[in-house]
Amino acid sequence: MRAIRGVAWAYILAVALGAVLCALPALRPGAGTPWTTLGLLAGLYLICELPGRCPFFGSSVPVSAGSFFPLLLAAAFLLPPPAAALVAIPGSLVGRVEKPPAAARRVWRAGRLPVTVWAASSAHALLGGRAALGGPGPDRLPDLPYALLPACAAALVFSLVLAALDGSILVAAEHLPLRRAWSGMLPRSLGPQLVHGLAGLMMAILWNSSYGPLAALFVLLPMYISCWVFAQYHREHAAHRATIRALVQAVDIKDTYTRGHSERVGHASVLIAQELGMEKERIEVLRFAGILHDVGKLGVPTRVLRKDGPLTPEERRVIELHPEYGHEIVRGIGFLGEARAAILHHHERLDGSGYPYGLTGRRIPEFARVVAVADAFDAMTSTRSYRPGRPVPVAVEELKRCAGTQFDPQMVRALARGLERHGWSGAATAVTADEVPVPRGVAGGGDGGAGPARGPVRPHSPDALDPGASPSSPSSLPSGTPGRPR
Repeated sequence: MRAIRGVAWAYILAVALGAVLCALPALRPGAGTPWTTLGLLAGLYLICELPGRCPFFGSSVPVSAGSFFPLLLAAAFLLPPPAAALVAIPGSLVGRVEKPPAAARRVWRAGRLPVTVWAASSAHALLGGRAALGGPGPDRLPDLPYALLPACAAALVFSLVLAALDGSILVAAEHLPLRRAWSGMLPRSLGPQLVHGLAGLMMAILWNSSYGPLAALFVLLPMYISCWVFAQYHREHAAHRATIRALVQAVDIKDTYTRGHSERVGHASVLIAQELGMEKERIEVLRFAGILHDVGKLGVPTRVLRKDGPLTPEERRVIELHPEYGHEIVRGIGFLGEARAAILHHHERLDGSGYPYGLTGRRIPEFARVVAVADAFDAMTSTRSYRPGRPVPVAVEELKRCAGTQFDPQMVRALARGLERHGWSGAATAVTADEVPVPRGVAGGGDGGAGPARGPVRPHSPDALDPGASPSSPSSLPSGTPGRPR
């Protein structure tokens, strides 16, 4: 942000000025602003934001600062647009700031939220929403289901304006292209904002009823609790991702030769899983399996991983223990689930000649059969310093040739369909020999857990495996492209 501080600050101040202009009419004499309702709503919103600054609560507050939207939408339904804009300002200014620069973020929140609430309240008023809320007394019941129309329209405007402002600040502060800055923002926010709008509508109806503001809190409390649960869920997933990232970084530091390989194997595994119709939760676990399939290298001596020249039989046996080491490393990480079996068995072969246990056919876990194909495919299509990667069609044909003996044909077909549907961006990425594994026995070969390679070993290729290399297929071992087991 330092290089574009002036542009970003100019945009932030422009939005803040817009917020002032939106709220200013409520402060004029004779504006008829309902100060009691405004003060109660502003105070409630302030209270919702204060726990984030309290050391006792710390990071366990349910939502990030300036984002308790059900209450803001209730204000948009109950108040005129200028007054509704004022409700958002106090809470926006005092909320917790997690990242610098703190001043810019506070001013930004205090500008964007009032403008957004003003726009939502204007849309609600334009459709006669306030009259549809009803009032105290049996003769002023809410006009349902019509009240849903202005409420949903206001939630839609709220989402549109918020997405437009958030995308624009990314353009101003980080020089992102417009299309990239706004990509996916509205679809991701529209559903939640509609839910917030319905909660805000219930709160506004109760607030206007004979039960009064106290009854409206019965909507606010469960919404706050549900937001806390939702935030805890996302915090747990963030912790999972941090754990995975730390393990992958540890492997990359120890064996820089495979840098980037793990992420690409995870991506290819997801392509296969999607074609197989796996559930979303299993796909995420399978992605973890692909990313962590080589974590057992942490248990292999660095001198063996980085050795220049041929491996001794003893060193080869040590490297072939890395699936078991990996399983031991992750066995206590409960959220990995089926991924642990994939880490242990991703070098097994359908014909039983793989390792560590020589499993055959369907005895090999499904996740391990997926990762084996993804692993070999990435190794074949990765570019090395001494030779280009194989084209994707050639790599797929090699996988098909080895299907039934080394790889599960179902997984190979699924990968082929996924590549036809989505392509393979990883194949076009040129990398150095220090960034990807060398295949065993084939130029551009995979890493699918074949038996021991025949021939010399090229330096700096400690983890290479070739999907086509086997004792019965010496023609798959062209000269000058040796490798070793991982």
